[in-house]
Amino acid sequence: MILDIFLTVSKGIGLTLYITAASLFFGGIVGLFLAAGAQSRFALLRLAVAAYVNVVRVIPPITWLFLIYFGLPQFALKLSTLEAAIVGFSVIASAFMAEIYRSGLLSIPVGQREAAHALGMGQLTTARWVITPQAFRVALPAIATYAIGLLKDSALASTIGVHEITYFAQQSAKQLHQGLLSFALAGALYIILSLVIAVISRRIHVRLRQKTGVA
Repeated sequence: MILDIFLTVSKGIGLTLYITAASLFFGGIVGLFLAAGAQSRFALLRLAVAAYVNVVRVIPPITWLFLIYFGLPQFALKLSTLEAAIVGFSVIASAFMAEIYRSGLLSIPVGQREAAHALGMGQLTTARWVITPQAFRVALPAIATYAIGLLKDSALASTIGVHEITYFAQQSAKQLHQGLLSFALAGALYIILSLVIAVISRRIHVRLRQKTGVA
């Protein structure tokens, strides 16, 4: 019984990881532009970015999923359940990643930029070789923490029919009438996946510290 339920619930691991990775990737890319906008000289652009980040973060994730999956078809934009989940979580991730990037950039002393410019480095070279590596190292723990949170939030995709871990746990509970066991196993899978993300991020962080010579 336990093995059967575990095999059923584990069918959703692939899509759970796919949603998490894809949303973090697309959200991370958009977040870069938002973080750049937040540091812009133009006040209007900074205000627009701040408004976007604040609005996105205060609306519950499940509301975003419903808005995109059930709302967009009214404008002739019909997305599959998986597409809607990735778009929804990417929108949310973009706002959180923008704040993480911004915090990482603000942690770099102004003297770093001034020293690079004094050595004749241009802005792009400074950003690529001096600022970005240090900012990424500082932001990595926060990125990993958010990735774990995104992994757990991906369970909400089951509400629109995405076949991820929680979806299969629900199906198993209905068919076998073993709700406690089904969701306990689903919870165990989320814990295992979260630990894997934490371990990987920790190893990357240690390597970056060694490469940059930071104790």
